[in-house]
Amino acid sequence: MNLLRTLFLLLLTTQVAVAEQSIETDRYVIHYNAFNSSIVAPEVAQKHQLQRSRYTAMLNVAVFEKQDDGTQQAVSAMLSGEVANLMQQTQKVTFTPIKEDKALYYIGSFRFGNEEVMHLVINVQPDPNQAATIIRFDQKFYTE
Repeated sequence: MNLLRTLFLLLLTTQVAVAEQSIETDRYVIHYNAFNSSIVAPEVAQKHQLQRSRYTAMLNVAVFEKQDDGTQQAVSAMLSGEVANLMQQTQKVTFTPIKEDKALYYIGSFRFGNEEVMHLVINVQPDPNQAATIIRFDQKFYTE
């Protein structure tokens, strides 16, 4: 199993470190989570040119289209995002697609301070002919 897939599975199953969330529309299931980038293994970060820092968080998004047979297939999407702290200082989040075998993930990053609550907004548009799905959530980040 490749390193990124291992990381993603670890993030999905580690309840203490990260909360994996999803939203479902009529055609798509969107999985997303945010976590401190320092938990990413150095070799994974280097391979995918991801910045690791105790003051940098990552957003991980995967989009799946529901199939007629009940399975889900990873699909590409247009993503954009923004994060803001409690003082409304905002940062744009640019997502980089990472494709390995049949897996497709989007990773974006942003800076934060210790114990800082961030308001996150992610726009996910798998179908350019449909409006984007807007995901909003708040999360507190720690520098460890």
